[in-house]
Amino acid sequence: VQLVESGGGSVQAGGSLTLSCVASGDTSSIIGVGWFRQPPGKQRVWVARVGSNGGTDYADSVKGRFTISRDNAKNTVYLQMNSLKPEDTADYYCAASSKVWAKEESEYNYWGQGTQVTVSS
Repeated sequence: VQLVESGGGSVQAGGSLTLSCVASGDTSSIIGVGWFRQPPGKQRVWVARVGSNGGTDYADSVKGRFTISRDNAKNTVYLQMNSLKPEDTADYYCAASSKVWAKEESEYNYWGQGTQVTVSS
């Protein structure tokens, strides 16, 4: 399985971006998908996850501003980010899991290369 993220970029505070993550290869093994982010100089942290049935979950820091969704027909997961803040600046990674409801990094089998998001004040 290969994951490729896109959609990162630079935006002013209050703006929006939509990240995409396209999966290829043996996608039948993918059940849950999540987004993580790694701010400059900090550890990578979980942001959001979407289960095989479309159920979603978010970190408190992004709840109400970010929306994760998946289009199984296109093997694509999206992260719509609204009301962006400077503290959202990070490299964003999508990850795929064979588990239904994965959250910890160790539960994810496949990772993308990351896409950079910079939010200026």
